Amino acid sequence: MSHILIPLFTALLLGACGLNSESGVSSNDGEAKTTADQNTKTPSIGLSSKRSIGKSVLLASLKDGGYVIYFRHATTVKDYADQADPLMNLNDCSSQRKLSTQGIKESHEIGMAFAAKEIPVGEIIVSEYCRSWKTANLAFGEWTKKDSRLNFLPYKDYTEDHIALMKKNAMPLLTRPPLPGTNTIIIGHDDPFEAATGIYPEPQGIAFVLQPDGAKSFKIIGSVLPSEWATL
Repeated sequence: MSHILIPLFTALLLGACGLNSESGVSSNDGEAKTTADQNTKTPSIGLSSKRSIGKSVLLASLKDGGYVIYFRHATTVKDYADQADPLMNLNDCSSQRKLSTQGIKESHEIGMAFAAKEIPVGEIIVSEYCRSWKTANLAFGEWTKKDSRLNFLPYKDYTEDHIALMKKNAMPLLTRPPLPGTNTIIIGHDDPFEAATGIYPEPQGIAFVLQPDGAKSFKIIGSVLPSEWATL
């Protein structure tokens, strides 16, 4: 849950794309600050968080399938780095951050929009944190599997090596093409996504639509806020 320090060249690129990003500061999600320096590298992918195609085209594309939709879990009650809490237990939801009333509403509305607009869903991959798989349950009624590669590393401060490891963990999930005619849903956290893309996903509940190219990379088509699914 850290707002990872984005390298200068990436920050400039994102600024040119209109992305409001802050380097090296803690985020709204209580995540840790990294101690990595400006040498952290990001992959050569589309790095704009703004939607690159219109709503109607995006919806039509999603209905055809072929995309990975990465959700940051819905909004939580409290904002802190629970992954660094020695008392945090992945098998005990009471020891973790919990979805707020707003987060529960966001999850329901996302699921209703997917159903109403007939967006095909294949695999639903979640982290082992309760707020991740509960977002999936509330939105889609289920999840396919938990994947520890979407988890946080258990530190409050991240080094460059930690960021590299999170990227290594996340990239296979972000680059794997979905089953034909479906979209893969991933519900994870901010740190792994930022480590892999250089984009900080905010606010909570935001989704990024990724188009895998079949060659271990992908293009980011754009982002969708929780409230925007109903208006696609």
